[in-house]
Amino acid sequence: MPLVVGVSFRKTGKIYHFDPQELSLSEGDFVIAETARGIEFGEVMLGPREVKEEDLVAPLKKVVRIATGDDLDRAAANRDYEKRALETCQHKIAEHGLPMKLLDAEYCFDGSQVTFSFSAEGRVDFRELVKDLAATLRTKVQLHQIGVRDEAKLIGGYGSCGRQLCCSSFLSSFEPVSMKMAKDQSLFLNPAKFSGVCGKLLCCLRYEHEFYKEVKEYLPAVGAVVQTSHGRGKIVDINVVSGMLTVELEEALTINIPAQDLNLGGCCRKHGVGCQMKESHCQPLRAVSD
Repeated sequence: MPLVVGVSFRKTGKIYHFDPQELSLSEGDFVIAETARGIEFGEVMLGPREVKEEDLVAPLKKVVRIATGDDLDRAAANRDYEKRALETCQHKIAEHGLPMKLLDAEYCFDGSQVTFSFSAEGRVDFRELVKDLAATLRTKVQLHQIGVRDEAKLIGGYGSCGRQLCCSSFLSSFEPVSMKMAKDQSLFLNPAKFSGVCGKLLCCLRYEHEFYKEVKEYLPAVGAVVQTSHGRGKIVDINVVSGMLTVELEEALTINIPAQDLNLGGCCRKHGVGCQMKESHCQPLRAVSD
């Protein structure tokens, strides 16, 4: 298997695999690497490791060298150029009266191109803006319209959990998040509870989804009938994390009981004990020991 290192070119940016050649690299090293855009300055995020051929994007490009002091100075200078380019671009957007929100500027390592990222409600004709910027900045200019999730990643902020946004702190790429994940985690009653600052479904819904899917194979659904030591009752609430069931018995008596204390293996998940499971949506529960 090929030996590779993982390199990122922007903070919390996507990690790309590169051939380290004969270089002795470790996590945190700054390097100069070949990319589709040319030579770029990046940071090693994943130390040397072997990766299967099928998991790599061919052709595998190389790390040219460990960054020198001059390379670090040039990268710092590019950050300063980006700040000035942002100011220039914002001024030009106002001059052209374009309905767009400027978010970021990124110079190539050699300064041959600057890419501006922006958001907008619809498509924007920015051809004249590009010509104006190229003449002013004296370099090749690209404008890239991004979605609301990428906008949140660039701007940053804090989520409802009180922590820094996952996308701006450690997520290098976005994985699909679906309404089914929210439903599996019993969050479908209040969409505001599982929407992020970007307005899309919370990225963290994906983190525990596999856990919820697995645990629910052992737990009955709300409304199912179960047999307890106090008699039969109907489940009115489930705590998936703790495995605790809230069961309503006769005369409106409610008890909390761990699912592991009940013999639920083989019972219908939807209807509980006594169900012959002849309906299409009936499904037997797995025993805890399975």
